[in-house]
Amino acid sequence: MAERIVRRGVALGLGAVWWWAVLRLAAGQGSGVLEGAVAAGGWGLSLLPVHCAPKGRATGAVPAGRWGAAWRAGDVTRASPHPRSGEVSGP
Repeated sequence: MAERIVRRGVALGLGAVWWWAVLRLAAGQGSGVLEGAVAAGGWGLSLLPVHCAPKGRATGAVPAGRWGAAWRAGDVTRASPHPRSGEVSGP
């Protein structure tokens, strides 16, 4: 229980610092590199996927070695059966 409270407190504190930096940048007075770095870093963190799971537990995960086995077996298809310009189709 205490761990959850600490985590939420840290998230709330970091969110407040991020908003402070963004508002200082928007106001334009006295903002500098520190505010820009905090705002850009917080925005960058928002791009991270939040619903990640280890590959072994992910739904529909491809088993390890599947692609290598298919490559060795020759089951890999070509992107297009049509010849490129200047090439002749067939043997």
